[in-house]
Amino acid sequence: MAKMKELIDNFELERILEILEEMEDEKLSAALLMEFNQKMKVYGRLLMNTDHGLGNEEWKRQCDQAQKEVTKIVEKINSMSW
Repeated sequence: MAKMKELIDNFELERILEILEEMEDEKLSAALLMEFNQKMKVYGRLLMNTDHGLGNEEWKRQCDQAQKEVTKIVEKINSMSW
């Protein structure tokens, strides 16, 4: 089974958290953090591939979709900086 590239490195994670911490709207910040965590959780579980019943093609499809979802929330958070 092919390995997927790590999506979020420590520098980028620190940047995301910094943006969220500096936001004036605490409710929005908390909601974005929850969404980010949820999407990363789904993606992380897929990367660990603990579902042995999941075929390679389906695993790849789900990983690609999860990666897109993580990318979208990261872009959304980044767009709120400065």
